[in-house]
Amino acid sequence: MSPPRKISGYNVLSHIGEGAHSDIYAVQDPKTKQVWALKHIEINDEKEQRFFEQARREYTIGSKLSHPGIRQLRKFIRHRKKFKVVGASLVMEFIDSTTLDQQLPRTITEAVGIFIQVAEALAHMHQKGYVHADIKPTNVLLMQDGIVKVIDLGQACTTGTIKKRIQGTPGYMAPEQAQRKAIDARTDIFNFGAMMYWVLVREVIPTAMPPSGGDAALMTTRDLEQIPEPTPPHEVDSRIPEPLSQLVIQCVAKDADQRPDSMMEVIAILNQVQAMARQKTRTA
Repeated sequence: MSPPRKISGYNVLSHIGEGAHSDIYAVQDPKTKQVWALKHIEINDEKEQRFFEQARREYTIGSKLSHPGIRQLRKFIRHRKKFKVVGASLVMEFIDSTTLDQQLPRTITEAVGIFIQVAEALAHMHQKGYVHADIKPTNVLLMQDGIVKVIDLGQACTTGTIKKRIQGTPGYMAPEQAQRKAIDARTDIFNFGAMMYWVLVREVIPTAMPPSGGDAALMTTRDLEQIPEPTPPHEVDSRIPEPLSQLVIQCVAKDADQRPDSMMEVIAILNQVQAMARQKTRTA
């Protein structure tokens, strides 16, 4: 099916992707000629209303953030038909880039540079009182100049939120997400650590997922204890510095109290690892 010619007054240039019950287009403002990305959502019944609420929450949170490492959200538009909301459009910063899983770093120094940028973006969110809650390689964009952009605030929430249903991604989900406990900055630290693990080792870690009963049968403490500990990255690949490996393992600790206290602490360690990696490269 060919894309529509116009959405919410914007000229549609191309279809560039898909999200949760949404299509994403490159669009152009006919007045300013500015190119934007537009997430378009259609609502056909009550069950799909949650996707509308998710997009609205994404805009509400995103519009309060002002960090160069987080995709800018410009406008949220409701679509009505006979006084009934039938969809929405979320107008976002257009970014010509690829996701981290499609453009993996070639060196440890490059990888750590990416990690630092993602961590700084998350630290900004935490300072504003929000948690991303779904950091993973596909939610990190890499531009040709090396700049990183964190995207997709669809699962973002205020610090301390207890969600009504389990949300997360296998291989990245923190235990508290699977147990529907309060989500805070340490949840992002776990997701971030799991992302670092995948980038460094190319494997997802064993993470907490609900049993077959889904939300009705939450992950118990005993279920959590049965999840094996991930192998430290430096034991998988000797090129990975041990301090970086130790940080990753600390970030994905099952007990949130055993993780770093804040993303700023994570950034400080990553800066030390980066300095060591650069020094090693100069003396090699």
